[in-house]
Order: sequence, then C-alpha cells, then structure tokens
Amino acid sequence: MKVSSVISDSLEVVKLLQITDTHLFSDEEGALLNVNTRDSFQAVVEMIQAESVEFDAIVATGDISQDHSAHSYQRFLDGIAPLVKPCFWLPGNHDFQPSMGEVLPSNQVQAVEHTLLGKHWQVVVLDSQVVGKPHGRLSDQQLDLLDSKLSEHSARHTLVLLHHHPVLVGSAWLDQHTLKDSDDFWSVVEKHQNVKAVLCGHVHQDFDHKRGDVRVMATPSTCVQFKPRSTDFALDNQAPGWRELSLHACGKVETRVKRLNSTKFMPDFASGGY
Repeated sequence: MKVSSVISDSLEVVKLLQITDTHLFSDEEGALLNVNTRDSFQAVVEMIQAESVEFDAIVATGDISQDHSAHSYQRFLDGIAPLVKPCFWLPGNHDFQPSMGEVLPSNQVQAVEHTLLGKHWQVVVLDSQVVGKPHGRLSDQQLDLLDSKLSEHSARHTLVLLHHHPVLVGSAWLDQHTLKDSDDFWSVVEKHQNVKAVLCGHVHQDFDHKRGDVRVMATPSTCVQFKPRSTDFALDNQAPGWRELSLHACGKVETRVKRLNSTKFMPDFASGGY
C-alpha cells in the first residue's frame, strides 16, 4: 500500500465520487441475488458520464469483488477506466487482498493510506477488514495511522474512509456486522478537532448521521440495495447508485446520492440472504 499521495493541491473545493460494493465476478454473467453486477456497475459509470458529473478523484470503499478472483478486480479496473480520474480503493469484508494485489497498482487505481486533497483537506484511508468475517475491526496500527495523520495535519479538515459502518444504522441484521470496538475509533477521532466526515460502504443504502460534530455517511451499492431499518435480511427496490461530495475550504461537506433511472437491476426479493 502506498503511504501518501496528493490530489489537486491548488483547489479550494475538492469534489469526490464514491463508488462502493460493486461485488464483481470473474464470470461476466456473475450475479448477486439475481443482479448482474458487471452490468449494473457499467450502467452506473455510463450514467455518471452521461450527466457530465464533475469530480477530482474517485473513492471505492470496499467489496469490490464477490468471488475473490484477480479477474474480478481487473473487471473493476476496466470498468472504472472511462471515468479517467484517480481512484483510491480499500478492502471490504468480501475482498481478497492477495488478488487485489495482483492488479495493483495501476495508472489510475491505487491503494493509499493517506491523501492530501486540495489546499484544505486530507483523506485517511483505513482497513477495517477482519479476514473471513463479515464484521470489521481496526488494528492498533490502523488506529495509530489515524491518530498520527490527524496530528501531523491538524490544520486540514479530514475525511476518513473505511468499509464498515462505525455507528449503528438501525437494521439489526446489518448492525451485527458493524465496526467492532468502534469506541476505540471514536476515541481517536474525538481527541482531535479536524475530522469533519466519515464515509463507508458495506450497508448498501443511503445513510447520513451526525455523531457530535462528525458526519457519518454510507452509500448505495452499484448493485443490490438493502432495505433500511429492517430487523432481518431484506432487499430494497431502490436502484443502484453512487455518492458525490464537495469538500469546501471552511470544512463544509456538500453531498448527494444519485441513482440509476431504471428498474432493470432489481434483485430476487424472495432471497433470505447471500
């Protein structure tokens, strides 16, 4: 993993595009709960292009692959290429890092721990994967990374990226698989004054919550959507989507979630899990 990078160091406002939970397969016909994940991912990319969305970089917040294959990660690289701008990714619980490493780094897509964004922001990228488990946890090393970057760049507003949600989203079955020992994470965040937002994937839905002064957001998957506030596993009839963010010099985060204008990628609602 690359330690650090710089994006658009002269910008007053930095615009990001979040794509998450693509769940790609080696097989081009690979489907998750009856949704062809390659086709839904491609449809998202094509709509972003069609709408001429402006952004300086892409963040991909985990569960890129569903079958652990190197070819599935190559599919992501090929699929994201039309968007041209730099892309930073991190692992989710479904990812297999040795296979990720077979196609990294590319000219466009990299794994980094830290990025300076424009004149006023930084991103700290955390690995919350617990190999073989659906829940997440941050190692002491990851917590130290967060602490050190918040201290080192204390004058910069900070966006933290990780896969697992560090607050409960209100769905009992998903909240079993949250970031475990999240109090350790929040203890580091609350030592500092510069974390403005935390951005994750994992829950396949739009979520926007404030914990104190910190905004916590999750984003729809590019494939299957999970129904919010459901006790048991439940699928939603919302279309695949993505998130756009504008990071302002004052620390303000403007954001919106957008979705495909299509009912083509509906899942198998009779499914009891995956």
